[in-house]
Amino acid sequence: MTELEKLIDRCQKELRAAQVVRAPGGGRVGAFLHQARTVCRRAEREILRLSRAEPLSEWPLRYVNRLSDLLFVLSRWVARRLG
Repeated sequence: MTELEKLIDRCQKELRAAQVVRAPGGGRVGAFLHQARTVCRRAEREILRLSRAEPLSEWPLRYVNRLSDLLFVLSRWVARRLG
C-alpha cells in the first residue's frame, strides 16, 4: 500500500487541488482510468458487503480504496499532461 501512496503523492505534486468535480478527461487513457476506477469502487462496495457477512481483514478494503484514489489522481495527471 505504501507504493500506492508514493505514486499518488508524486502525481499530486504536479496537480492543483481539485476544487470542483470535473467531467472525465484525458482522452482514451483517461477514459480507461475512469472506467478502472468505477470497477474499483464497485469492488470496494462488494468487499464491504462481504465483510458484513464474513470476517475479513481490513487490508482488502483499504487497498482497493487507495487504488481507486490512485486511479482518480492518475486520470487527472494524464488529463493535465495531455492538455
